[in-house]
Amino acid sequence: MASDQASASPTSGERPGYRFYVLAILILVYMLNFVDRQIIGILAAPLKAEFGMSDQQFGLLGGIAFASVYSTLAIPLAWLADRVSRVWIMTGALAVWSGFTALCGMAGSFGQLFLCRMGVGVGEAGGVAPAYSLVADYFPPHQRARALAGFAFGIPLGTAAGTLVGGLLAAEYGWRTAFIVVGVLGLLVAPLLRLTVKDPKRGGMDVVKTAPVAPPAAIPASAAAVAAPVAGDGRLGKTVALGLMGLAAGLLVLAALAWGGLIPANPLLLMFAGLLAGVIGVSFMIARVTASAVLPKPSFWLLALGAASSSVCGYGVAGWLPLFFMRSFDLTLAQTSWYYSGIALIGGILGIWGGGMVADKLSKRGKGAYPLTPAIAFLISAPCFILAMNSPWLIGLVLPGGGSQVQQLTLAFLIFLIPTGLNLAWLGPITAAVQHIAPAPMRSTASAIFLLFNNLLGIAVGFYYFGWMSDLLAPRFGDESLRWAIYTGMGFYLMASALLFGASRTLQKDWVD
Repeated sequence: MASDQASASPTSGERPGYRFYVLAILILVYMLNFVDRQIIGILAAPLKAEFGMSDQQFGLLGGIAFASVYSTLAIPLAWLADRVSRVWIMTGALAVWSGFTALCGMAGSFGQLFLCRMGVGVGEAGGVAPAYSLVADYFPPHQRARALAGFAFGIPLGTAAGTLVGGLLAAEYGWRTAFIVVGVLGLLVAPLLRLTVKDPKRGGMDVVKTAPVAPPAAIPASAAAVAAPVAGDGRLGKTVALGLMGLAAGLLVLAALAWGGLIPANPLLLMFAGLLAGVIGVSFMIARVTASAVLPKPSFWLLALGAASSSVCGYGVAGWLPLFFMRSFDLTLAQTSWYYSGIALIGGILGIWGGGMVADKLSKRGKGAYPLTPAIAFLISAPCFILAMNSPWLIGLVLPGGGSQVQQLTLAFLIFLIPTGLNLAWLGPITAAVQHIAPAPMRSTASAIFLLFNNLLGIAVGFYYFGWMSDLLAPRFGDESLRWAIYTGMGFYLMASALLFGASRTLQKDWVD
């Protein structure tokens, strides 16, 4: 009787509607996550004009400033979420990142804006991995890919809303107002999350209620070890050593950036970044139990590096396309806001839902379908991006002179929908697969380790790469340098596809039910 009561939770069959309400709230929070994360892309032109930034400097602002803290702090926060209330952590995270987004609108210099973007990353570090774990505990295994794909709707919804609302507010009232308005909106949603979403039993949807209770000896050692203390096992010296190494590495990197003039030599900024770098070493020691369960598995590395390779293009192109449309398609800020928000919304929703649905259906033939689905999608994405960016040439094959601007923009819009959707098709299948390469008590931390690789490469490298390459090619291509920078980045899709094809061959062996 006691075990039946313990298993009763909002995830049980008695309240099927509640789990979809929770999913809707989590989608809203994830949407705000991406509004605050991606709004900087549509504000590129006014920000560059305000602070006199090069493309390379803007790449640092949009990538490293955010991703450095977002990726590293996600591990200790996810480790905490595996032990305490995930809803409380997400509520606090939402309040922090929304507050710092509003503060971005008050920045008076590049250095202040850089620090505020780091603050946004601090908050968002606690918003994703706990949500993955909540979804996994609200939906049974056979529905998880679709549920996680539904959760991922927050990406196109947030990207579209951030682009549209941010761009229109900036065009009418200035970029500062755009930051402040979207930040305040998140602060208003935080109480709704805390008061209406319950934290369910961990792993409650993984166990059939009629199944006999396993004896203590049958519990996997890796799952039981998740509650083991961090200190006291003779590894304190390693923790300190790794922390000092991270601190030294962070100081060296930031000093090099300041010496090269890419960021101001602000002592406070260097001190904060050095402290953050120390967190990397400590974080891995905190998460060592989960790391020991997932890092030895080839599937984890193939999934993480494959997703990261795709995210270099996914985050990078998404951050730079608004500026590309303004430079190469001669659109105004307001026109770009409407145009790109439509692409992000329609293409993103179709791609995410399609990826989750196809993977769930194909998974009946084998677990390898989860990475195989996005691997094929990435092979199609690269040429479609290039064709969409060259719609005048395509129309010129049929109509002399390349047609009118309206015809060019219409064709480009339709083609852009294809790679935009395929680019996001990995989210449902890959995040579902990551949930199943670790025991239930470790899922938040496993997701955070996965996101560490994905975001450090995807956001930090991706956003910076296209800005760096644009400046590098500017002497030869002028205002079209960004176009050519995006061309070079398409190779990351081919790399992602190869890695995920490899994961499709190893995932069955590494799967944990």
